[in-house]
Amino acid sequence: MKRIAFFDTKQYDKESFDRLNNGRYELCYFETRLTAKALPLVEGCDGVCAFVNAEIDRTVVEGLVERGIRILALRCAGYNNVDFEAAFEKGLTVVRVPAYSPYAVAEHAAALLLTLNRHIHKAASRTRDFNFSLVGLTGFDLHGKTAGIIGTGKIGSVFANICKGFGMKVLAYDAFPNPALGLEYVSLEKLMAESDVVSLHCPLLPETKHIINAESIAKAKPGFTLINTSRGGLVDSEALLAALRDGKVGGAGLDVYEEESDWFYEDRSEVTRQNKTLSLLISMPNVIVTSHQAFLTREALANIAETTLNNLDAYFAGKPLENEICYRCLKTGGAKKSDCPRRKNGRCH
Repeated sequence: MKRIAFFDTKQYDKESFDRLNNGRYELCYFETRLTAKALPLVEGCDGVCAFVNAEIDRTVVEGLVERGIRILALRCAGYNNVDFEAAFEKGLTVVRVPAYSPYAVAEHAAALLLTLNRHIHKAASRTRDFNFSLVGLTGFDLHGKTAGIIGTGKIGSVFANICKGFGMKVLAYDAFPNPALGLEYVSLEKLMAESDVVSLHCPLLPETKHIINAESIAKAKPGFTLINTSRGGLVDSEALLAALRDGKVGGAGLDVYEEESDWFYEDRSEVTRQNKTLSLLISMPNVIVTSHQAFLTREALANIAETTLNNLDAYFAGKPLENEICYRCLKTGGAKKSDCPRRKNGRCH
């Protein structure tokens, strides 16, 4: 039986994977993230499963391959934390879960928007003390406002439909527009200038890093609301903090943070030396920060487990890898995997 080392696992991960594994693999769960320090834990294993906050740089890739690991299964959609050039050179196959539940993430984005706009978090806190004052709880109608959606993949398109359900006008920006969605695609500058709400649903790539920065905020509609359920690195946190302070940004709902790897998914309440910028953001009355939980629904967890196990099944059986990520494919701008010059029998490696 193949042994798979699972890193950064929580109880909900164990429950979903154990329920669907059905004796296929020996699953070795570790709470630590996959980093260079954690490499000794993969000794004797046939594969590795990592999560979004793993640090899979060249050192980790080389360490995995040296220990006989040839398959890295990411149980997440994002993959900006992987050195794919090193994986390509060393022959490490990388697979992922491209879509576990776009509804889970899009609905969480909507929840952040509604909570922030209508001050539900403040009201709930007040009424626990029997304070039923309405002062400071005024929001605005979403109906008739403009939502700007950056990134129109599965999650972005679901969020667009939610916004349309509220009666909002939707503007979209994507490097690769999808005419089939029937959205009004505009330039990033126009989207920022006209949107009352800006929601991020694009991957973190070199060209999208800090897509929300001091310059783009300066061109934005004054007092707009920013929602980010995608990747923390899409937002320049210092620029956002400054814009929140001067009112250029009216509010921010953040499920991710660009330096979250050392903070999220764990109880840090007893840590005295907190991340300064994150602490300042959390302390602001017009900011809501959740702990990268947008994916966390029963349906999404089941889909993550099923797809990850299926990816492993396909790899070990020598079958085509539908969810493989390849350095050469990435270098050609996300070309179809069938175009990869190394692709054979449905695989890039």
